[in-house]
Amino acid sequence: MRVNRILLSSSLIVVALVIQVSVLARLHLPGAVPDLLLLVVLGLALVYGHVGGALVGFAAGLLADLAPPADHAAGRYALVLCVIGYLAGLVKPESGQVKSATGPMVVVVAAAVGSTLLYAGVGALVGDTAARHVGLSGLLFTAALYDLLLAPFVVPGVMALARRAENDPLAETGSAGSGDISSGWLSGGTGLRVGGQRGGLKVKAARARMARAGRIKGVKRL
Repeated sequence: MRVNRILLSSSLIVVALVIQVSVLARLHLPGAVPDLLLLVVLGLALVYGHVGGALVGFAAGLLADLAPPADHAAGRYALVLCVIGYLAGLVKPESGQVKSATGPMVVVVAAAVGSTLLYAGVGALVGDTAARHVGLSGLLFTAALYDLLLAPFVVPGVMALARRAENDPLAETGSAGSGDISSGWLSGGTGLRVGGQRGGLKVKAARARMARAGRIKGVKRL
C-alpha cells in the first residue's frame, strides 16, 4: 500500500474506532451496536479493491480486538473484517465512481449481515455463545438497520477522501486540460467561437489592406 493510503486509512480507522467505542457503544440501542468501523472499511475497499480492502479490514479489526473494552479473543474481528473487506473490494466499480446508491447500500446490508454471522460463527468455534443468548435474528436485523441508516453519512465521504488521496496532481492537470479541449471540440462552443474570431480578424485585415491599396492608387492618380 502506498504512503497516502496508509496515512488516510490509519486516520479514518482510529477516528471511527474512537467514535464507536466512546459514543455509539454507549447509546445502549436495542440489539447490535452501529458498526462505524465496518462502514469505513467498506468505503475504503470500494476504492482500493479487494487486496487493499483485505489489508485495511485486517488492520481495523485487529485494532478493535486490542482496544478496550474488548472482551473477545484477539484476531477474531480482524478475521471478520479482513474477509468483508476482501469481498467488498471485489465489487469495486471499474470507473472508480459509483453511479447509483443502490449498489453501495446492498453492499452495506450484505456486509452487516455477513459480518454478524461470521463473527458469531467464529465465536462458536472458540466457545463464545453470547450470540445465542442475545438472539441472532435480532442482531442481524438491528445490525443491518443501524448500518444502513448510518451508511449515507459515512461511506460516500470515505470514498471521496480515498479518491482524492489517490489522485495525482499532475495527472489531474493533464486530464483537466485535455477534458477542456475535448469538450470544446465536442460541444463546438469554444472552437467555433475562436474560429469565428480568427475569421473575423482575417476579414478585417483584408479590408484594411484593400482600403490602403485604394488610397495609394488614388494618390497616384492624383
